[in-house]
Order: sequence, then structure tokens, then C-alpha cells
Amino acid sequence: MVTEIDLPTGPADAVDDPAAGEPEPAVPDATRTGPPAPKPVAVVLAVILLLGVTAVFFGVFAFGLSGLQEQRSQHQLYAAFRGLLAPASPVAPSIGGDIPEGAPVAMVTAPDAGLDDVMVVEGTSSGDLLAGPGHLADTPLPGQAGESVLIGKSTTAGAPFGRIGHLHRGDRVTVRTGQGRFRFTVLGHLPPGARLPKITTDSGLLTLVSAASSGGLGVLAPDRLVYVVAKLDGKVAPTPPHQPTSVPTSQVQGHIDGGAWPFVLVWFVGLLAASAACWWLWTRWGMLRTWLVGAPVLLALLWGFSNEAMRFLPNAY
Repeated sequence: MVTEIDLPTGPADAVDDPAAGEPEPAVPDATRTGPPAPKPVAVVLAVILLLGVTAVFFGVFAFGLSGLQEQRSQHQLYAAFRGLLAPASPVAPSIGGDIPEGAPVAMVTAPDAGLDDVMVVEGTSSGDLLAGPGHLADTPLPGQAGESVLIGKSTTAGAPFGRIGHLHRGDRVTVRTGQGRFRFTVLGHLPPGARLPKITTDSGLLTLVSAASSGGLGVLAPDRLVYVVAKLDGKVAPTPPHQPTSVPTSQVQGHIDGGAWPFVLVWFVGLLAASAACWWLWTRWGMLRTWLVGAPVLLALLWGFSNEAMRFLPNAY
């Protein structure tokens, strides 16, 4: 007789496995390498840190990096002005009328004030003077009849007029414009509110304006304006018509450029957004990769913000 044996045919009939009913071991979470998850306190501290870094960078920019930027602008302006003065140039330098803001109009040399072929641009707002000294638009150019006013920074953006206070009676100032080279003799310093020497139709004056300090902080805290007046030696050059009769308040010596608010706000919002993006990338990429990608972007935004915020400083500062 043959005995039939039933064999297991499915999972229900499988041989018992001692480990079959045990749960699988939990996989530990990967070690967190980025910043902690953002909480209200962490966000507040991050904003305070960003404001601190921005303030420090602005100080470095104002008293250091803006000088490098001014030197670069001076080289470009010098090359453009020399090109306009070349006999073969089809375009001559602007010599009057409604001159475009930022255009090179003159070149100043005054050894006793440390000025050596310093380029002068049209316009005297804080933004204009980041490139070098500026010509007040409602005054004639140096060498023309009347009082020509040049304003320059004393502390920031390379401080091109930081030493005009060293000029004394009898010192010489030379100015090159599209009408030729003009020599001036310094008459002295003009106290604020004092009357200018009498100007006739066949004479010209040059007034250099900047800021200075009477306190112990020196150049870091200018609190007054300095006016140096020089008289033209020789004949005056013709004055073209259509000279502006007034300028905006931001162009007047000692004033700020309030129109910078929208631009400063845009740059700061971009800085906030980029900082938040770097925080997010840090949680996924780690610090090194985030730094390599984010640092150039943050530096560019800090530079742009600081450059626009410079317009909130008085133009002669």
C-alpha cells in the first residue's frame, strides 16, 4: 500500500521561520550637516547678523573699496577725455550749455593739494562724485567768465579733495578743459557766508569745495565745508549759451541724494532673498558647496547695496 504525503504548496504551509515575525530594524536618520531648522529666534538672529555684516561691509566700502572704484572711474574718464581732445576726434569735449551728467568736462592739477590730472565730471550729487570731483552745472566751466564751482569728496571715494585745505594764497591750480589750459592763483579760503571777490565780465574765479573736520576724529567726522577761491590768470574763454540756471537740491554742496531710496531698497531685498536661498542650500548641499556658490552672489549684492547707500552721505563727505 502506498501512503500519500501532502507537501506544502503555499505560504500558509511554509515551514515556520523563527525570524519571520520579527520587525525589520529601523534605519537611523542621516546626520544633519546644515543649520538648524529655522525657528523665530533663529530667523531674528540671522537678520541681526545680516544687518551687522551689511553695516561692516558698508564701512569697508566707504573708506576703502569706493576708493578703488573711483580710481577705475578716473582711468576710464581720463582715457575718454584725452580721446576727445585728440585732433582727429570727431567729437569735442563739452564746454557749456546742457552737459550730460557724468560726462568728463575738465582735468585739475594742484600739486599743493595732491591733485595730479584729476578728472572732473558734470554733476555734483553724491552719486556723481563717486567717480571724482564734479562741476556744479549752474556755474560756468573753469576758464569762462564768472565763478566756476567744483565739489569733491574729502573722506570717501578716494577723497580727491581731502587736501584742498592745504592750499594757501599764491598757490597755483591748473585746469584743462575743451577750451584749453587755464591757470589760477589761489586767493585764500572763503568762510561760509562771506562775499566773493568782485567778478567782472572779463574775469573768472574758481571755487573748490569740500568738507573738513574741526573735531578730534579728523577726517572720519567732517562737520563743515571748506571753500578755496582762486582767480583766473589771463583772458577768459567764451561762455556758450543755454547754461542751466538752477540745480536740484541734491547737487548743492553738503546735501544728500534722497532719490537713492528705491535703489537701496531693491538691493537690500535682493540681499535678503539671496541670504535665505543660501540658508536653504546649506541644508541640502552643506557649507562648502553653498559657500562656493553663494559667496560671489552675496558679495556682488553687498557691493551694489553699498554703492547706492553712498548716495545718502553728503556729497562733499
